[in-house]
Amino acid sequence: MADAATEARDERHVLAVVPPHVGGRAAGAGFAKLLPAPARVTVVESVDEDLQALRTARAVITALSPVTAEHLASAPELRLVQCASHGFDYVDVDAARSRGVPVCTIGSSGAEQQNVAEQTFALMLALAKQLVPAHTALVEADWALPRLKPSLTELSGKTLGIVGLGQIGQEVAFRGRAFAMDVVYAGRRRAAPEVEQRLGARRVPLDELLRTSDYVSLHAPLTEATRHLLSRERLALLKRTAFVVNTARGALIDQAALADALESGAVAGAGLDVFDPEPPPASLRLLRAPNVVLSPHVGGVTRETVVRISLAAARNVAGFLAGEPPQDVVN
Repeated sequence: MADAATEARDERHVLAVVPPHVGGRAAGAGFAKLLPAPARVTVVESVDEDLQALRTARAVITALSPVTAEHLASAPELRLVQCASHGFDYVDVDAARSRGVPVCTIGSSGAEQQNVAEQTFALMLALAKQLVPAHTALVEADWALPRLKPSLTELSGKTLGIVGLGQIGQEVAFRGRAFAMDVVYAGRRRAAPEVEQRLGARRVPLDELLRTSDYVSLHAPLTEATRHLLSRERLALLKRTAFVVNTARGALIDQAALADALESGAVAGAGLDVFDPEPPPASLRLLRAPNVVLSPHVGGVTRETVVRISLAAARNVAGFLAGEPPQDVVN
């Protein structure tokens, strides 16, 4: 009977993977409390930390921690991979598909869209108003106004180019209109006419967006098709006065090419909340490039956002374990 009881518990076994750079074991323990009994949750900071738990897990919840083809092959009981994010690039989706394991995001919950949009504008405003060098100069008793004055600019009247007009991109567009910006967007699919009308957004080819925008903001998912979407060649299309903002995934940009563009003055500045890899190595040139504003992937981790993300992921996993169809399947 004990073996049967253990087997029944294992059918509800969930492996929660939260790496240290996004909160680690403490954050994972908080998340585990959201899953109702009879779920049995094992919290780890990487999948490789407890391979026995992986072998018996029915569901894996991962917060930006890789789930590889090798991990999937070592998990014969696995029936669901739940990403605690809108993105899913850190999971081998093809390998999961081949094993019949759905990979889910929290996309339809909208949990991250408010804060990512706010972070986008925080970076844009910091670049336009030169907040980082102004602050640093004042701390060092340097009244930098004469030096910074030629670089100060406004958002009003500028063209905001949004790459990817999904839920987050739409929130960014909405805020752009509030700043009296002209909003254009590029993406695989055209938004519904009512969405374009509500946001005052025009769809244009990507290269045209890059040539004409004063601010280019990335909100596309990372796939093989979008990796290095902003390549060296596409970065060369930007105006010298343009700013690049990335709150999506670091690998959407050729980081070496962006560093070259910033160092040569071919691009006015960049606001980056994401890097490839994360955390970035100390050798990453973008960390020392001129006129950059950097943040450590905070676009989805306000107090409010973490609660919404955790609840959305927990609901999907709990529903799946109770026999409901999974939501936001990407494969």
